[in-house]
Amino acid sequence: MTRPQPDEYSPFFARYVDLAPEDDLLSAMQVQAPITEREILTFAERPDYRYAPGKWSVKQVVGHMADTERLFGFRALWFARADPAPLPGMEQDDWMTASDFDLLRLEDLLTNFRAARTSNVLMLRQLTPDAWARRGVANGNPFSVRALAHALLGHERAHLQILSERYAR
Repeated sequence: MTRPQPDEYSPFFARYVDLAPEDDLLSAMQVQAPITEREILTFAERPDYRYAPGKWSVKQVVGHMADTERLFGFRALWFARADPAPLPGMEQDDWMTASDFDLLRLEDLLTNFRAARTSNVLMLRQLTPDAWARRGVANGNPFSVRALAHALLGHERAHLQILSERYAR
């Protein structure tokens, strides 16, 4: 699969697409899985930690990663199936307010993320080359399926960077 071009995603998503430079994206997702699990489990002793008042806890970050995994995967499937209807955006802070991630165990949140990723990889593996190139609109912005797939991996890596830089001791 070739890398998405800038006209295949919103400029806001460039940071995620840039964090997933691999051409063999599905293999990269599989290689990333144990790295992500290992990094998240370093916070097992302090899953409720927030690096500043009003910031998300570690558990909330992992819950957000799972929500976004599902959302981007849904968008990719929607566009791959050539549905012309535009999709709405999502306001992550509103979603967080409506979540109960802090009531859950970190390990369960990680299992949830892993399940969402596994489901997305299985779905993406079954797409034809034509489906990978299909486009749609989400939150008023154009996206291709391949751009969303790159954003899946890049979003994961972006949050691992945040955890490493802001949450690590």
